[in-house]
Amino acid sequence: MAWTASPVSAAAQTTPAPPAAPTVPTLTWTDCQDGFQCANAQVPLDYRDPQGRTLTLPVIRKPAADPSRRKGTLFLQPGGPGNSGVDFVRNNYADLPAELRDDFDVFGYDVRGVGRSSQVVCWDDPTYTRAVTAAKGVPGPDAYEPAVQQAADFDQACQTNAGDLLPYVGTQYVARDIDLLRQALGEQQLTYYGRSFGSYIGTVYAAMFPKRVRALALDGAYDPEHYTNRPYAYDRPQYLALDGAMSRFLDWCKADQATCGFGDGDPRGAFEKLKADLDANPVPTANGGQANGYTLVYRLMFNINEGKVIWPSFGEALRKAQLRDNTSFLLRPPSPASFKFLNPNVVVECVDKKYPTDPALLKREVTTNARLAPLLGPAMAYGPPTYDHQHATACVQWKGEHTSRYAGNFHAKGSAPILVIGNTGDPDTPYQDAVALSRELDNGRLLTFKAEGHTAFGRSACASDAITDYLVDLKVPARGASCADETQPPSSTPTVAPPGTTLSELRNGVNERVDRIGTLR
Repeated sequence: MAWTASPVSAAAQTTPAPPAAPTVPTLTWTDCQDGFQCANAQVPLDYRDPQGRTLTLPVIRKPAADPSRRKGTLFLQPGGPGNSGVDFVRNNYADLPAELRDDFDVFGYDVRGVGRSSQVVCWDDPTYTRAVTAAKGVPGPDAYEPAVQQAADFDQACQTNAGDLLPYVGTQYVARDIDLLRQALGEQQLTYYGRSFGSYIGTVYAAMFPKRVRALALDGAYDPEHYTNRPYAYDRPQYLALDGAMSRFLDWCKADQATCGFGDGDPRGAFEKLKADLDANPVPTANGGQANGYTLVYRLMFNINEGKVIWPSFGEALRKAQLRDNTSFLLRPPSPASFKFLNPNVVVECVDKKYPTDPALLKREVTTNARLAPLLGPAMAYGPPTYDHQHATACVQWKGEHTSRYAGNFHAKGSAPILVIGNTGDPDTPYQDAVALSRELDNGRLLTFKAEGHTAFGRSACASDAITDYLVDLKVPARGASCADETQPPSSTPTVAPPGTTLSELRNGVNERVDRIGTLR
């Protein structure tokens, strides 16, 4: 029997109706102490089904201090992935420049899978504790295979404990959430400061919604093409940048032994010996745990982000570690506060990135990274799944979907000027990443901070002023602009950091994973 469809019925079969647009959240603000206001935003769990299941995002704001000057809302996005945006606003609001507090409602939120927004948990605290306690600062020659198996165990725990959420925590969906929140706040365009991983979130937003950009300041920027599509090319520079920063500290320590106080003339040799000694004989900690060479590496990896101002405290803490003094902030094992950060840190990057699945390539890349970054690299390369550049062993074996990743392009054609900030000695997001992003963007402008440490806002008066002028008045720094006002370590007199400096041992050492903008006084 022959049958011919009418034009109407054929069209109905081949051209499905477009999905309904997601509903803009309604924000019902309530007082949440100290002048802050809090609310919850309902957003789609899966943007392919915008009217389906929803996810609750907690949000926070503090209204502009001078309503007569109010320009709109400033989004603050912390680093990570894994840091709370709600906490970021609470912890940093008082240290923002007065112009930002006067001119903007300061706004933040916990991104999906982080903090109060359906926190992703793969390994629970006891499991993570066992893993980091067993890890070594100087892994043996047979460390690779156990590391791959441990990463596979982590991946399986993710699927078992958080499988329903995992496909939807990638940065494409985070950018879509931001655009809904922008609309919920009544803003025509986005004004945004993002640091570290927050810079990548801002990059993806600009790429997806270039005409909706008013001002984006991306501090400690990522090379987005390498990060998402060529992750091995992203990982190696991060290993090298971290080891390079540690090497420069040890060179300073040797040159200024009176201030550093570690190493007896050979701090590099003393550091290598200390890692091995702590592995062989861990130091009991006050809470009943133990600290070894891996503990030392883990603490150095995060605290070195403070730049030169932390160097004298490093010397003192390393000397205490030599003496097996567990009051050294470098001998504080990762705690549940770290694990709350590390779980989503691994998961988001495994969703965002597409690693080749070749196991032989994985082995070559991981072992080469460990060899090329001998100071801190081996402990990270062969340790349990923790932070950023160490994720290859987990992400190559990742079985979850990549539904919410953004693969490019990253040109943001037609956007307003976007400010990219990079530090020449950044141990976390290498300077060449900021250069690459500024070139990838059709309308990017690079500001260079000639300094050690991670990110510039709050650590450089010059950079902080430039970022503030840009966010407030859309004043873009001149091409080739740079700042060189990093706080230097004291000489042998005085032997303490400058007054008013908040050292990282009081931030990452005690209050773990408190993401803080530097404080300038």
